[in-house]
Amino acid sequence: MRGWLRQAAGGLPRQFWFLWTGTLINRVGSFAVLFLSIYLTSERGFSQSQAGLILGLYGVGGAIGTLGGGVLADRWGRRPTMLVAQFGAAALMLTLGLARTYPQIAVATLLLGLFAEAVRPAFSAMMIDVVPERDRVRAFSLNYWAINLGFALAAIIAGFAAKVDYLLLFAGDAATTLITAIITAIFLAETRPTRTAERKAAPGGLGTALRDRHYAVYLLLSFISVLVILQHLSTLPITMLADGHTAATYGTVIAVNGVLIVAGQLFVPKLIEGRDSAKVLAVAALLVGSGFGLVALAETPLMYAVTVIIWTLGEMLQSPSNAATVAALSPPALRGRYQGLNSLSWSAGTALAPIVGGLVLQRAGDAVLWGGCFVLSALVAAGQLLAGPARARQATRLRLAQEEASERAAAAA
Repeated sequence: MRGWLRQAAGGLPRQFWFLWTGTLINRVGSFAVLFLSIYLTSERGFSQSQAGLILGLYGVGGAIGTLGGGVLADRWGRRPTMLVAQFGAAALMLTLGLARTYPQIAVATLLLGLFAEAVRPAFSAMMIDVVPERDRVRAFSLNYWAINLGFALAAIIAGFAAKVDYLLLFAGDAATTLITAIITAIFLAETRPTRTAERKAAPGGLGTALRDRHYAVYLLLSFISVLVILQHLSTLPITMLADGHTAATYGTVIAVNGVLIVAGQLFVPKLIEGRDSAKVLAVAALLVGSGFGLVALAETPLMYAVTVIIWTLGEMLQSPSNAATVAALSPPALRGRYQGLNSLSWSAGTALAPIVGGLVLQRAGDAVLWGGCFVLSALVAAGQLLAGPARARQATRLRLAQEEASERAAAAA
């Protein structure tokens, strides 16, 4: 057991563990957004459409925040961007809890989305900066594990807090965000590359990232996968309810996802170590597609749980491989921008997944929806295999350019 723990978590930089601790604390306190729709309808008395608009404003703010945060992380620095975003999010979270009128809540939610999501590109860029390439799959797996463990604990704690007073949700969320900001301020050092040879090796800005065809293809494939994976939050519960199951049954079935990730995610790095990332991503896409495709045949809670197990295994393979691939394609001077675009693709997928899934389900039926999920995932798998070799060559060229730039900088010094 000790040897396995050493393989899974040993040898990672000290700064990574401060980032990891901040992730866990922040996710354990991620109460408010989780219960926001319930709070708006039951506590504030807004209609479902009004609550939906508020949640949409959070997404709009998040999209602006991810792009802006990525640019600031490269221009201003990872640490100052994170500090401003974290302190701002903490203040806005408390403001949202104290807001009473619809316009006040709308503005606070929009700004909260902007600040809360602006931290993500800077956080990811810093993690790439401090973790050597050989250890990134392990590091991203550990971080993904912390996210899911924290989310599971947050759901439990938030349920009890909401019974006492909804303001506790916002105050608790603000407090954990503030603690994360304090960790950033005290324990994290700036990691942005200096404006020397290493930054000159990758000039340009957001336009450079957008014109990177290898990265653009990868983002498109990732976006399609997001559309499929996020059906578990929108059309899957609708399908289960149509089959005569209760909301509680859906909650129990979907909980299998979190349990499996918490129990098994730390074994993933050893499983995929040394393997071609494009092939791992292709297998992950096929597992995701198979799991969602089988929903068309599911009837009992046990059958639905089996489908969740299958696509969760794909998700567990996909998450660290995706993060490591984005890291490999990101020039040091543009890591914040690349991470911002990656976050934006997920934000766009999050916004469109329920819309597209709902339209297909309503107009064509569940067989077409879930069969379409399998077809899309199979196309993603094929795309990963076809684009993988060129993507690997691009990553190799980038790595060699970075090494040459570092050698020239060392020689000049």
